[in-house]
Amino acid sequence: MGAPAAKSAYLGWVSAAIAGERGASLAVAAAEHDLILGYATGYEAADVAVFVRSLRAVYAGPVVLVTDQEPELLAFLAEHNVESVPPACLCNSAWRPHPVMQRFAAFDMLMSERPWARSVLLTDVRDVVFQAPPFDPPPARPEFFVEYDGGLKGHAFNMKYLRGVGGEDVARALADKPCVCVGTVMGPRECMIRFCRTLLMLAAIPRSEIGGAFGADQAACNIALHLGLVEGEAAANYGRIATIGLTSSETLSLADGRIVNPDGGTSAIVHQYDRHPALMAAMHERWGQGYEVRERRRGKSLSERGRKLKESLARRLPELR
Repeated sequence: MGAPAAKSAYLGWVSAAIAGERGASLAVAAAEHDLILGYATGYEAADVAVFVRSLRAVYAGPVVLVTDQEPELLAFLAEHNVESVPPACLCNSAWRPHPVMQRFAAFDMLMSERPWARSVLLTDVRDVVFQAPPFDPPPARPEFFVEYDGGLKGHAFNMKYLRGVGGEDVARALADKPCVCVGTVMGPRECMIRFCRTLLMLAAIPRSEIGGAFGADQAACNIALHLGLVEGEAAANYGRIATIGLTSSETLSLADGRIVNPDGGTSAIVHQYDRHPALMAAMHERWGQGYEVRERRRGKSLSERGRKLKESLARRLPELR
């Protein structure tokens, strides 16, 4: 008699995400093209204006965003030749992981449906601005980008979720490794598909409430890279991509409308610029004209606080597996 099947809300969701049917997109099929994918549910046109307009100033290729199907947003995206797809409903259960995990199932499906894609950038949307062609030079292998110079051990958030996803021993073993950010990852299509599926399956190790939580994506990304489960390199900060959320504002500047790194150089992609009010105002002035400035939504409604409390309690309870 075989062992009983594992029961987990996350396992039910991820099996549908990875093993679901795949079609083929005919949107661009005559030749190979690079591809940019982003997950932007819950956003309005004002939230994506800087991303879209700055991108289209330096890149004319295919872009697909997973978004809500709100008319003003769809009109704005269509104006800039950005394809919008609605978020998929992957299972009948009411349970869903956090959107930061849902996005990798969406990215997997979108890449699988687009065999013409060459190099793919998987990116955050609301806090990303483009300053030069993102695929110049083309990535020969997956590129992961350092966000903090102190290593994983110096980043409390990452260490918390490393312990939650991989356990105390794995977290300790990786503590001295570079702290890479899952919000911007780039590489050849086939490698990016494997990365998404590896990340999704790594998050199935702990209980659903941890594997599907905000932060599990970041932990799974670092585990996958540093344990050699996916190929790739940890590229230093301020190269192709500058991740500046933890960079001192005093070391950043502006020149000709572009963000200048502490070393005096500029990056093709700048991530987390909105953590710096002066930079956010400058980027909105250049790329967000016609839309109200949207600051990061730090406040939580009563229902959101209640949900967070419920999730916190659930993480402390055993899950039948």
